Amino acid sequence: MRIAIPLAEGKLSLHFGHCEQFALVQVDKESGTIESTEMLTPPPHEPGVLPRWLHEQNADLILAGGMGMRAQQLFLAQGIQVIVGAPAATPEALVRALLNGDLETGPNACAH
Repeated sequence: MRIAIPLAEGKLSLHFGHCEQFALVQVDKESGTIESTEMLTPPPHEPGVLPRWLHEQNADLILAGGMGMRAQQLFLAQGIQVIVGAPAATPEALVRALLNGDLETGPNACAH
């Protein structure tokens, strides 16, 4: 499984469309381990660009702090599951919490 996490200053960015980088974390679901983490600079933000780009990067899941409903629909149309309300933490901490079943999510940080 490949998990995409939008970052600002090394931690999850609350607004995925305005992030500096994406961490793409490769996970072995069976063993519950992180295999690798790749940092990529996304293309300029425009509607529909990031879902297509992350699909091209083979992302299966995006962890986000906030994301509008239309963006969530665009990710789902690309076959990418979306989890919103994730806290501003490092990619490794977020993925470990997800793998351990104790990722605590709050409200969607995006109001639109």
